Amino acid sequence: MNTSWFQVKIKFQQVAEGDKVINVTEAYLFDAVSYTDAETRGYQYLANGRQDFQLFSITKMKLVEVFTQEVEEELWFKCRVQYIIFDEKTKTEKKTAVVMLMNAKDIKHAYESLKERLGSVEDYIISDINVTKILEVIPYEQTPEQILSQGNFKPVNEVVAAEPEPSNAALAEVEESLSEQAEDDSNSGF
Repeated sequence: MNTSWFQVKIKFQQVAEGDKVINVTEAYLFDAVSYTDAETRGYQYLANGRQDFQLFSITKMKLVEVFTQEVEEELWFKCRVQYIIFDEKTKTEKKTAVVMLMNAKDIKHAYESLKERLGSVEDYIISDINVTKILEVIPYEQTPEQILSQGNFKPVNEVVAAEPEPSNAALAEVEESLSEQAEDDSNSGF
């Protein structure tokens, strides 16, 4: 499945200190196949923790990679990386920019982690790292039923029920073979 990332923004009202009602905006990132899928997944996921909210924005984000790591603070950083490629025809260097997302506790940690992930395979420049307002990244997860429906899989109980019982003749043949093998072993000194 082709990965597409959608930023979903919601608004809701929250009671702050002093019984003052304030408007809150939150952003989440969903892996979805379409805007409709992102909207559906957004409502399903966010309805569990919120009583009354309005989903007001869905924006497709062009991300090449989303790196998730276990850290104490979950800040999400949008990282712009420029790969440097030498063009043999024109004898010039070309820069191709890509955007990646990474969680880290601060900008320094994001830079170091990104550098570690990219390694030294190609020439690149990390040209920009900005903190985002994304609170959580929700990857696409298929249920076991969805996975099974895509392949040629059957539940174990159906496979076991479909296997034929061995016939008496087949059982007798196996027993005879085992007894002959036992005789051969005793004659050969084992």
